[in-house]
Amino acid sequence: MKIKGQQTLTAPRRQVWEALLDPHVLAETLPGCQTFESIGENHYRIKLKLVLAAIQGLFEGTVLIQDIKSPESYKLHIEGTGRIGFVSGDGHFRLAKLGATETVVHYEGDVRIGGMIASVGQRLMDMTSKMMIRKFFASLKEVLSEK
Repeated sequence: MKIKGQQTLTAPRRQVWEALLDPHVLAETLPGCQTFESIGENHYRIKLKLVLAAIQGLFEGTVLIQDIKSPESYKLHIEGTGRIGFVSGDGHFRLAKLGATETVVHYEGDVRIGGMIASVGQRLMDMTSKMMIRKFFASLKEVLSEK
């Protein structure tokens, strides 16, 4: 499944960059995130509760942040498994200045799923991923406005 989009945030690029790489902020803003802890440099263990229609479950996995070009872009790789299946994927984030006080976050990724969660269908997966992205950016906006 391909994911691509952009989101404009009312915060300077440096502040958005720091938030997107802060494990505490990510734990707070990722929908369903229960744990986001460091296991090495730019490498994290994550526990995430995922709900898709009548299917729900806990996923445990890792997030690895790579190719960091501060404060401009980075890539990430995710792997996770749970009782209801598996997820793996690669993503790319690029931050662009929009004036002095706004930042556009461009994101794209490719996610692979298998197991029971794959049985819900592409349309439901697309809707769920878009909903999770909206919730993530809404939470991130809230966190950034508090700083």
